[in-house]
Amino acid sequence: MNEPHDWDRVLGLYAKLERNEVIALNADVRDLCQRVAQDVAIGNVDAERALLTPAGAETLVREMRRRIFEGSRRLSRALSESDRRKKAGDVAGARAVLEGVLAVEVVPLYRQHATTMLDYVDDPED
Repeated sequence: MNEPHDWDRVLGLYAKLERNEVIALNADVRDLCQRVAQDVAIGNVDAERALLTPAGAETLVREMRRRIFEGSRRLSRALSESDRRKKAGDVAGARAVLEGVLAVEVVPLYRQHATTMLDYVDDPED
């Protein structure tokens, strides 16, 4: 993942779109979008193609925001549910919740967190 604030900057661009403001497709915005696109598993070719037009850039920003937002919510819910099930003694159910996230999640950071938590599920409670 690139700079931690990059995702926040993309969310700022999304907020501009929601206010019907235009995103200036300058070099800084293009670079930001290309970096974050990689972070959220959007290929370089697709990102570059999207950044050729204002409409394409808008679609790209909206998709990046969707992946950040939905992936974060999905992971948060899964971590809570998995922890709840593990504490209740349902280790198989706890694993299944995290495996469900891994079956649909594309954002590498969120996949990494889910994979790490799978290792935790097998650890005995202290």
